[in-house]
Amino acid sequence: MRIAIGIATRGRPEILAGMLGHLRRQTRAPERIIVCHVAPEDVAGCDSIPGVAFITAEAGLPRQRNAILDAAADCDLVLFLDDDFLCAPEYLAVTEAAFAARPDMVVSTGTVIADGAKGPGYSLAEGAALLAADAPPADRMAMAPHFNGYGCNMAFRMATVRAHGIRVDERLPLYAWYEDIDVTRRLGRHGSIMRLAGARGVHLGVKGGRVKQLRLGYSQVVNPIYLARKGTFPWSHAIPSVARHCLANLVRSLRPEPWADRPGRLKGNIIGLWDLLRGRAAPERILDL
Repeated sequence: MRIAIGIATRGRPEILAGMLGHLRRQTRAPERIIVCHVAPEDVAGCDSIPGVAFITAEAGLPRQRNAILDAAADCDLVLFLDDDFLCAPEYLAVTEAAFAARPDMVVSTGTVIADGAKGPGYSLAEGAALLAADAPPADRMAMAPHFNGYGCNMAFRMATVRAHGIRVDERLPLYAWYEDIDVTRRLGRHGSIMRLAGARGVHLGVKGGRVKQLRLGYSQVVNPIYLARKGTFPWSHAIPSVARHCLANLVRSLRPEPWADRPGRLKGNIIGLWDLLRGRAAPERILDL
């Protein structure tokens, strides 16, 4: 298989450089590594790394990932990785073997052994140490059906992407909350989505380069409802998702974590709920906030 690794990045060149260096440890090298950035400073110090193609797109995760899909149109698989995701050395080899063994599989997502997005995050050194200490399963090809691909590490079968004109929804701007659910659930209409036990990695969850928290709070409310209306996210998931995030931001605003602007998120939640009541809610509204 011809495999491309696609990385959308903005504003984190040091993390990107460390992640690209870590990719050299793969036992099965990709045919292509494509980095999509917005401005030259996004890849400062990285553009001399050999074996990496750098392309540009307008700001926004969906636009950048669509540019990667276009650039990798001649490939069989595209593995999307966040610029702060560290793969275990066997990650790509396991992914290739899984797609070869399961012709029905259209999306794979790996096993995240530690996710810094749920806390203060990890440094590159901490992430590497977590990977080194990990004990992979005896059956590296074990897999199980999964609801969606997790955006920090998800692979697409490009034949399905091409056959059905699948694109990442550009109505979800900037950080694009839940864009991974939307695009992988649309792909999943044409085959299976599997979680691979042997494709392992650490999501550092670096906080730099993210959108401001008020915008995130708005997206936490509006994006699930938009996707439910679109038919890619069941209402039985969308309503609990909105309620869960609003409640968490309300409670934790009393004693917010140092790494999270809970009051900002809560304010965004409230604006999103008010927009829903007024019939004005739209994912693009975060561009005005």
